Amino acid sequence: MEKENSYLSKSLVEASTEDSILTTGKVDRLETQIKQLTDTLEKTTKELQTKNGELEISGLEITSEYARDIIEVSLDILVVLNLEGKILDVNRAMIDSTDKSRAQLLGSDFCGYFTDPDKAKKCYKKVFEKGVVMDYFLTIIDGVLTDVLFNGSVLKDPKGAVIGAVVVGRDISNQKKIEKELTASKTNAEETLQLKQQFLSNMSHEIRTPMNAIIGFTKIVLKTDLTIKQKEYLNAIKMSGDSLIVIIDDILDLAKVDSGKMAFVNKPFKMAVFITGIVQLFELRMKQKKLKLVIDYNPEIPEILLGDSGRLTQIILNILSNAEKFTSKGTITIQVGIVKENTQNITLKFAISDTGIGIAANQFDAIFENFQQASTGTSRLYGGTGLGLAIAKQLVELQGGKITVESKIGEGSTFNIVMLFQKTKLQYLSEVPQKVFHPKIKNISVLVVEDVALNQLLVKTILDDFRFENDFADNGQIAIAKLRQRNYDIILMDLQMPIMNGFEATDIIRNELKLDIPIIALTADVTTVDLGKCKALGMDDYIAKPIDEHVLLSKIVGLVNSNHEKQNEIRNHTMLKYVNLEYLNKRTKSNAKLMEEMITLYLEQTPKLVHDIKTSIENEDWEGLHSAIHKMIPSFSIMGMSTDFENMAKKIQEFASTQQALVEIHALVLQLENVCLEACSELANELIKIKNKKV
Repeated sequence: MEKENSYLSKSLVEASTEDSILTTGKVDRLETQIKQLTDTLEKTTKELQTKNGELEISGLEITSEYARDIIEVSLDILVVLNLEGKILDVNRAMIDSTDKSRAQLLGSDFCGYFTDPDKAKKCYKKVFEKGVVMDYFLTIIDGVLTDVLFNGSVLKDPKGAVIGAVVVGRDISNQKKIEKELTASKTNAEETLQLKQQFLSNMSHEIRTPMNAIIGFTKIVLKTDLTIKQKEYLNAIKMSGDSLIVIIDDILDLAKVDSGKMAFVNKPFKMAVFITGIVQLFELRMKQKKLKLVIDYNPEIPEILLGDSGRLTQIILNILSNAEKFTSKGTITIQVGIVKENTQNITLKFAISDTGIGIAANQFDAIFENFQQASTGTSRLYGGTGLGLAIAKQLVELQGGKITVESKIGEGSTFNIVMLFQKTKLQYLSEVPQKVFHPKIKNISVLVVEDVALNQLLVKTILDDFRFENDFADNGQIAIAKLRQRNYDIILMDLQMPIMNGFEATDIIRNELKLDIPIIALTADVTTVDLGKCKALGMDDYIAKPIDEHVLLSKIVGLVNSNHEKQNEIRNHTMLKYVNLEYLNKRTKSNAKLMEEMITLYLEQTPKLVHDIKTSIENEDWEGLHSAIHKMIPSFSIMGMSTDFENMAKKIQEFASTQQALVEIHALVLQLENVCLEACSELANELIKIKNKKV
């Protein structure tokens, strides 16, 4: 007995020291240990005697005090149960967790020490049903309610019969506390991010709205007759406005990256043409500063690649702008070379070098951080927000690329960008808008929904230049009233307005008025949240303020022409397409009642015949198929349907007779079903018209 008790203690030590999160291997080892315990457990349970109505253990004396001590000092709870869920043995951790004595615990119900007794009962029941339980969560009733994860397995006798269970629990209260703190922190972070997004959205709107008028009217005035000095002043105003918009866009892009809402497209573009376009943007500025611009482009780069040329433009422009800004004399070089390639992908390296002021080695990391520049004097001397390189780095890395810098003070810098692009056989479609002036666009009517008088005047001036008819509404409510009275070809909808905003107005236009008139959102807030909302509500496109008149013209004409084509398709589709009632009209001598009866009869019989045809095909009932088709054929000529449809039915009938072409017959039946359903739909509409005329 002493030897057996010692072995039991040793085995329980091993069981109690298992990790609370058990892998399959650990469960196997635990089961092996338990199998070795079964003989001893069977003997010890026989020695349980009932005394004064309480369960007690007699004859069990632990001689291996060392083994028992190890069990007792284990931080994990260990409990041995019999088949009824009564506690046979516990360690010190269970005693401490329940604040009960060993004598009180032994023989008591296991489930009585938890906040949810039924759940605790299911725990050991699950052990007996499935042989094992893993990561079962329970809360022990004590002074502080301890959260515990239980793992356990059955105890079996030598014959394989289950005689009990051992469960091991680990206190996870601290983990739960940490989880709650992390959840709270995540919630706070998300709320902070939402507030940040809302703030940037509001600031974007508040700044872009007046800038729209400033830049817009500056462009208009520049088209008029001006003196040289006036042009200089106006160009200075326009340049300052454009610079401010760039700063706003940088901040918004940074917010998109932070919120994980930066989106990338994968479209074909010509890399050589792309680089040429970038260079052309800087040619005038280079000449003004007497800088030399050198292009070194590897001609072996495939002509067309897949990638986000828009974001690549943003990356290259940011770095090239810095090179031009910090270089007063010398050369700026753009190199584009191949790093590696295979049949599907190619990795390119863009190296932009300058002979400018250079960057100290200890500032290499700092220049890629938000709002950071190489020195405190850089912003004062050269301007800028310190966002360009930070955004460029994040745009590169989000696409799986890498950006690095090499530089020496007074000698210049080289920024290296390594990015992967996909090869493609797709054709490149130029995104340069074609001339859209066409006789069809002269009579376009535009409803402008805008609450700011200055913006109304600007849009009116632009639309007048296009020779478009225009009408204005100060808010969504007025716009809805106007749309109830007359039709327009397109709507320009501001989003933020008093009384009824653009979102609310669009919802009514689409869902209450049921109008499919194209709607372009005029937005001073270009965050992805608003754009997604625009699309979801049924807006067709958007244009950001300040308004680019060429982009606006292109979008208006494109959407109006597209809508006209769609309307024509709808009108064509709604005309009688499968049936021609002229024959029926002649046959009935224009007798409305007789026509009504014949159409009604067709509508009643045809769906049943279609069903019989399909059922016959499924059951390979060729005689039934032949009969159903035979009944259907006369209806084609009566309803003035094309002989093509009648011939289709006759072909099915022929296949049914010969039981040949069984593969083709399924396709023909499907086509015939569609024809009949369309015919029924058209005739049902015609029947309504006939009945309305009678009324």
